[in-house]
Amino acid sequence: MMGNEFMLDIARIRADFPILNQSVNGKPLVFLDSAASSQKPLPVLQAMEEVYRYAYANVHRGVYRLSELATERYDQARAKIARFIGAPEPECIVFTRNATEALNLLAYAYARHFLKPGDELLITELEHHANFVPWQVLARERDIVLKFIPITAEGVLSLDALEALLTERTRLVSFAHVSNVLGTITDPAPIIQRAHQVGARVIVDASQSVPHMPVNVMEMDCDFLVFSGHKMLGPTGIGVLYGKRDLLEAMPPFLTGGDMISMVDFDGPQWNDVPLKFEAGTPAFVEAIGLGAAVDYLSALGMPAVRQHEQAMTAYALERLSEVNGVRIIGPTDSRIRGGVVTFTLDRVHPHDLATLLDAEGVAIRAGHHCAQPLHIRLGLNATARASFYIYNEPADVDALVEALYKAKLALRR
Repeated sequence: MMGNEFMLDIARIRADFPILNQSVNGKPLVFLDSAASSQKPLPVLQAMEEVYRYAYANVHRGVYRLSELATERYDQARAKIARFIGAPEPECIVFTRNATEALNLLAYAYARHFLKPGDELLITELEHHANFVPWQVLARERDIVLKFIPITAEGVLSLDALEALLTERTRLVSFAHVSNVLGTITDPAPIIQRAHQVGARVIVDASQSVPHMPVNVMEMDCDFLVFSGHKMLGPTGIGVLYGKRDLLEAMPPFLTGGDMISMVDFDGPQWNDVPLKFEAGTPAFVEAIGLGAAVDYLSALGMPAVRQHEQAMTAYALERLSEVNGVRIIGPTDSRIRGGVVTFTLDRVHPHDLATLLDAEGVAIRAGHHCAQPLHIRLGLNATARASFYIYNEPADVDALVEALYKAKLALRR
């Protein structure tokens, strides 16, 4: 049922996204793939264009006005992002290319430095490849024991299994706050508390949570947290690693070269202070400024309102999709524990074929394994279809998806 739970002014928001005002195959575009990458509002595009037009110069290196202005805006973006996730200081924010690079940075600069053969590392069956493959490589190279927290039949993590898996040899736990496939929202508190009790550090992959709901790293008490800018209205090529400052200071650099050194001579280098120690070379400062503008945009809407809107969208989508014979919804059916993602299959139709048929109706969804093949193996599926929502989606988009599904069924006589 639709009601006043849709609190955002969607018409006003959509006006900020010119890309949505177009047709695909002669039909109005219905974009339902924001879990992969979100669209960008005009304030983000304008902020980046303004830098390129009027304030572009390399940061941290020039004493002239343009460089100082670019550096100031770059530093302001770092401070905005720190405030957005409740970090205690901007120095806890490391800019990376994306969440994948941030996780690889941790695998190399933290895990390879502090874990030793026989130590144990826990991840979950829900993980994106970015939070799966780096740990598999590490386990093989360093004789680390990799364990997996299983999911229940409802698609939520089994905390009972977590208790059995945690041991005195557990050194690292890494998990997704929200699954990019099932949409499952995992309460981080019990995992982080239990992990800390056995002396393990905790990494939270917040790629699907920071863009969609309030996240506070101090309240969460995670040791590290990662997310990507392009999933939260920002540009590609910019991601964020949050880390507790003492841990960042204890880690060696990931990459070496310019800007991550304080001094270098013929005897060797001295590393810069955090976070610059982890930001070798010319940074993606224009993209960081764009991400800062995206944070401003989301902050103006209010993250509780963003979450409320997406929960309402998800509840409506679950209701409407359940009306379509042959549709099987994968994952939790309770929108209170599900992010703005609805993954499903249609009987006897491959998800890739389904996505192609929906595209003919102007409806853009994702089909495949969504960079989570182990989870699909666990579910006994080769691929799934996924519709994901964001601030610019409205109930009419769900209606268009359902109508397109009926047309696909008719075309295939299913």
